[in-house]
Amino acid sequence: MSTTGGTRAIIAALLANLGIAITKFIAFLFSGSSSMLAESVHSLADTGNQGLLLLGGRKSRKRADAAHPFGYGRERYVYAFVVSIILFSVGGVFSIYEGIDKLQHPHELEVPWLPILVLSVAIVLESFSLRTAIKESNHVRGKQGWVSFIRHAKAPELPVVLLEDVAALTGLVFAMFGVGLTILTGNSAWDAIGTLAIGVLLIVVAVVLGIETKSLLVGEGAGSRDADKIRDVINANTDVEALIHIKTLYLGPDELLVAAKVAFAAKSRLSDVATSINTLEAAIRAAVPVARVIYIEPDVYQAPGASNPTTDSIVIKGAD
Repeated sequence: MSTTGGTRAIIAALLANLGIAITKFIAFLFSGSSSMLAESVHSLADTGNQGLLLLGGRKSRKRADAAHPFGYGRERYVYAFVVSIILFSVGGVFSIYEGIDKLQHPHELEVPWLPILVLSVAIVLESFSLRTAIKESNHVRGKQGWVSFIRHAKAPELPVVLLEDVAALTGLVFAMFGVGLTILTGNSAWDAIGTLAIGVLLIVVAVVLGIETKSLLVGEGAGSRDADKIRDVINANTDVEALIHIKTLYLGPDELLVAAKVAFAAKSRLSDVATSINTLEAAIRAAVPVARVIYIEPDVYQAPGASNPTTDSIVIKGAD
């Protein structure tokens, strides 16, 4: 995991959420606000989530071994998926339970000014955390929109932190809404409604995170831009007669597997083919640095329907 990108955003979010969780819980103890309790659990869950993301990044750096010959890069996907589960179970479900309980057993707020003060400070701190996540994301998302970046990012840490911070800020607004209306109207049902809104928000974010990280766990190939670069490099090589077939797979956020069947001239010598393959591998890595594991299978091109079982992605040089 890049120490200049995702790690910095995670650490900033962890420190902010830990301080916020402690402050919110103290405010809950003095005020009895269910919205403050829900937000306390939310911030505590977020703190644990960031700890898990850091742990996943550390485990992903283990060297490949006999049991895992392609390394441990997908550990980051596993821990990101666990984060979505925690956000759902600990944050969302608890908040909904607490909101329903507060509706059934209402009680007045004590020290009403304290939750407002704490929520105001929390909004400032969460805004700082979100600003850091946005700044780091801008270094890697390029011209992608935010939705596209979250959906297609291969490194899960920044999208997770972004969604958590957005959810945290929105949840704070819900809590402020609930506490504020309770103070103005004297009706504690508003506090409970704010708590329920926080729970629904966390569940929605958790579902989005779960869907995106599940796709990474199942296995995603290179994006269209990188796939085109790899094809262009192979087809540009003068020794290549045709690109018969190609598949790609992310072994981890920073490691792409490339497997291609490439046609060379039927009369090529083995030593020349080996040299050409080495040249291709170096050119592919130069064009797409994340392509670290490359397997190129040499073949002789034959027309479709002959001995070539697959012909997608094929480019025949000199064909009309």
